[in-house]
Amino acid sequence: MDRVPTHGIEVFLAIVREGSMRAAADALGVGAPSVTLQIKALEERLGVDLLHRTTRSVQLTEAGRVFFDAAAPAHRDLG
Repeated sequence: MDRVPTHGIEVFLAIVREGSMRAAADALGVGAPSVTLQIKALEERLGVDLLHRTTRSVQLTEAGRVFFDAAAPAHRDLG
């Protein structure tokens, strides 16, 4: 079974926490293109869209909400 890279999960959690991809990039100290590539790779590995993206907002999909509800506590426990 393929493992999901932890950094992709960290990026996803930062996007949800910060409310935007740009703010997540700033919080993580990386460029916005890196955030975009990492979240896209995570979604491809999981086989679902986690976020609805527009030029003005980012919102969780239903799958994104389920993933967040599972990933946030697990990631917190790892740290």
